[in-house]
Amino acid sequence: MIKTVRYNAGEPNSTLDRIRSRALDMNQALVAQVGEIVECVRSTGDEALVRFTKQFDDVDLDFHKLRVDPDFIRSTASRADSRVVDAFRIAIANIRAFHERQLESGWELASEHGVVGQRILPVASAGLYVPGGRAAYPSTVVMNTIPAQVAGVKRIAIATPPGSLEHNPTIAAVISELGIEEVYRIGGAQAIAALAFGTPSIPRVDKIIGPGNVYVAIAKKLVFGVVGIDSIAGPTEVVVIADHTADPRFVAADLLAQAEHDEAASSICITTDAALAREVASEVERQLATLDRRSIAAASIERYGAVFVVESIEAGCELTNLIAPEHLELMTENDARAASLIENAGAIFFGPYSSEPVGDYIAGPNHVLPTLGTARFSSALGVHDFIKRQSIIRYSREALSKNADAIATMAEAEGLTAHKRAVLLRTGDVS
Repeated sequence: MIKTVRYNAGEPNSTLDRIRSRALDMNQALVAQVGEIVECVRSTGDEALVRFTKQFDDVDLDFHKLRVDPDFIRSTASRADSRVVDAFRIAIANIRAFHERQLESGWELASEHGVVGQRILPVASAGLYVPGGRAAYPSTVVMNTIPAQVAGVKRIAIATPPGSLEHNPTIAAVISELGIEEVYRIGGAQAIAALAFGTPSIPRVDKIIGPGNVYVAIAKKLVFGVVGIDSIAGPTEVVVIADHTADPRFVAADLLAQAEHDEAASSICITTDAALAREVASEVERQLATLDRRSIAAASIERYGAVFVVESIEAGCELTNLIAPEHLELMTENDARAASLIENAGAIFFGPYSSEPVGDYIAGPNHVLPTLGTARFSSALGVHDFIKRQSIIRYSREALSKNADAIATMAEAEGLTAHKRAVLLRTGDVS
């Protein structure tokens, strides 16, 4: 049963505290275990990949066949349901169109002091981790790949556990539709290490993206700095702000849509209407009984679900900013006004017909979003995650002369006399 709780700002609230306590399990023993895997791959390369694949996946991996033959990808893709593939083609077009609007251009600014500017360049290569099992979502392959392609990344490599493509031909179909041919049969922390450091069979990449279990998340954290990463993603979450105008069936359905992802997912309704709160709780119970993944959703709702009753929309938005949810749905009399009060949310869905799954699959904005409150300081995955910004400084002798005294004064104040000399030597003030 989902809990209905009165929330008043400034007062203790154990339900909210429990929800906000969600975190990745990065205990020291687990970090040490993943660290050993990463170091072993770094030092012994393919040999470690073979050993860990046998240990964790019970697969005898031939590293000579580590890379998946493109013909195998295409033949496996042909087994996918054509209706599903057609749906993904629509999504790919929408997602690509959205991300093309994110492209940045370089610029230059000229003044009497000289010329400065910025160049925009893509990273050369990106590695996408595609999990196996129940977390193998073709939509996530699309969402991670398209921003990189739009940014102009020349090389995109995919690592996925052995058997993933065979068990889910739709993933092979999506990979084929996106034109990716560099795919490796390797999973877990060892795959992240291989992408980060490179092995004889897997050239290293510049940035690693994509979801995974806690081992993958820790591995990404450990290799950060050697390569770039997208983020350390936690379990998914949704907040629905609703008032008396909302349909409790819609609210309950969207709470459950998030809850079915993971037992650690969080589904929250914030409402000004106590009657709606009761109706939503009843609808959650009714709809839960019909779900294929009801055991997962039930555990999520029990542990991290809640309906908070607040005094006003303003109070509800204040609570939302505190939670900083990955997904925020607005079902109120005045959604625009509510949105104007929101500072922290990964994505905002307006009105009763903008259900969160619309964003998950087809609308166009990226569904790779900040979780566990990180919407306070981070954003959706996008083209900007795959570019580098290079500063440009172009000074003439005349421009340098106009600024030489100021530069020399600042350098001397910091005790960097070689800096001072490097400038004054060019203006003839020292020899």
